[in-house]
Amino acid sequence: MAAVAGAGGNGGGAVAGGNGGGAGVGRGEDANGREAAGGTGGLVPLPGGDFLMGGDDARAYPEDGEGPVRRVGVAPFRISPTAVTNAEFAAFADATGYRTDAERYGWSFVFAGLLPDDFPPTRGVAAAPWWRQVEGASWRRPAGPGSGLDGLADHPVVHVSWNDAGAYCAWAGLRLPTEAEWEFAARGGLTGCAYPWGDEREPGGEHRMNVWQGTFPGENTRDDGWYGTCPAGAFPPNGFGLHNMTGNVWEWCHDPFTTGVPATDPRRSARGGSYLCHDSYCRRYRVSARQGIAPDSSMGNTGFRCARDA
Repeated sequence: MAAVAGAGGNGGGAVAGGNGGGAGVGRGEDANGREAAGGTGGLVPLPGGDFLMGGDDARAYPEDGEGPVRRVGVAPFRISPTAVTNAEFAAFADATGYRTDAERYGWSFVFAGLLPDDFPPTRGVAAAPWWRQVEGASWRRPAGPGSGLDGLADHPVVHVSWNDAGAYCAWAGLRLPTEAEWEFAARGGLTGCAYPWGDEREPGGEHRMNVWQGTFPGENTRDDGWYGTCPAGAFPPNGFGLHNMTGNVWEWCHDPFTTGVPATDPRRSARGGSYLCHDSYCRRYRVSARQGIAPDSSMGNTGFRCARDA
C-alpha cells in the first residue's frame, strides 16, 4: 500500500501529500472491466457550457490550486445524482470477484473515532493522528474487523482507491467525472457561491451537508444528524438534483492533481470534502476545494460518483 508519510490536516487522505491527500507508490493493477448496468439511480443529464471555476476568496486554499477563478467550458454530460453506494459496489464485486486495493494489501486508514475504545493499538499518521492504519479494514469492513455493512447499504462506499473507482466505472460502462465536470455539477447552476446551495453554510440554521460539528477530533455534536457517513441521498439536492456534492465523502475525479506539484506526482484529484472536515483545520467542504490523493490510497472518507458523455 502507499507508504505513510506526513499528512496535512484537511480530513482527506491519511498519507503523504502536501494537503493531506493520500500519496505513495502505485499499487494498482488494471481491472478487466466490462460494460454492464451501473445501477447508479439514473444519471442526470447536464447541459454543459461555460462557467466560472475555482475559488480565490479568503476561504480558499491557494496551495491546493483552487485559483485563480477562470472561465471553463464543459460539453454536455451525465452524472450520478449520488455517490456510488455500498449496495451498488457490492453488485459489482459479486458479479466480477473484484478485490479492491485495500483488500489486496490487507489494510486501510480508519478514522480513530469510529474504532471501539478497546481496539488494539494501531499505527497512526504523525501529522494526522486521527487516521489509524487498520489491518482488515476495507469497503466490506469500514471500521475494521468486527464491523460490516449492516444499515449502510445506501451509504457511499468508502475505502476505495482511484483504481477501484475506475474498475467499477469500466464494468458499468461509465467513467469518473473530470474536475471541471464535477465542479460544474456541484455548483448546480449558481455562480461564485461557496456551496451547492449558495454562500451561507447553514442558511437559516439548517444543515445542508454532513461535516464535523463541535471540536475536532474529540467531540462531534452531530448537529447535522451524523457521526460518520450518511446515506448518499441524504440532505436536499442542489439545483441540478445532485445530493451531497460537498461533505460526507471525498469524491475521486479523473484528472491528475497537477497544479503546483511536480509533473511526476502520481496523485489524482478528489473533490467535495468529507464528514471529517471542520473549520478549525479544513474548509474543503466547498465546491471549489480540491486535494490530491495517490491513486492506490484508500481511507474511510473517500468514495466516488460516475459520469458519462451525453
